[in-house]
Amino acid sequence: MQSPYSIYNLRRNPFGELTRAERADLAVVEELDVWVQALTDERTAIQFVGDCGFGKTTHLLAIEKQLASANYVYYPETGPRPALPRERPVLVDEADRMGWRQHIRLLRGGGPIVIGTHVDYSWRLRLAGFQVLNVYVEFRKEPSLLAKVLNRRIESSRLFEGLPVPEVDEDFAEQLLHRFGSNLRRIEQFLYERFQLSISEQTPWPPAI
Repeated sequence: MQSPYSIYNLRRNPFGELTRAERADLAVVEELDVWVQALTDERTAIQFVGDCGFGKTTHLLAIEKQLASANYVYYPETGPRPALPRERPVLVDEADRMGWRQHIRLLRGGGPIVIGTHVDYSWRLRLAGFQVLNVYVEFRKEPSLLAKVLNRRIESSRLFEGLPVPEVDEDFAEQLLHRFGSNLRRIEQFLYERFQLSISEQTPWPPAI
């Protein structure tokens, strides 16, 4: 049976949920080499600070992919908290959900460490002897960067080589940024819904914003 997305030369809606491995593979992280190099120093702590949907997890997964020895741990909003790995480097996603005992274990365990957090823990990290590198993920992205991020998502769902697929240009990316800011999750949710609508109603791409 032919996929309904084949009219766009795609095998799926490119803005649907990704696996952890896919998120790492498709991550567009401009300063990745700089951060990986900084993590060769065990005194380094990198913080990705910001609200949900702005790319904290994507940054951590991109670093994990580059560091074979890294240990990634995610703290869910509800349910039991996972054990904190002793090995370093450690990448802690949603560090603001850790209990205070786990925070103490993290800081006393040495580094290097990377955390994704809603709360800026710079003062606590410096007090523990870390050199802190802060990345505030809510800062406005450039349209060229957003277009690159979204086009990688589309390209990963390509059906056949040599045939065109939908594309996000910088003008459309600028419109998305104007409406949603740099919240990638909201942008992808919007595009997922509009892409489904374009399939069912045969409306043109890109959609109106």
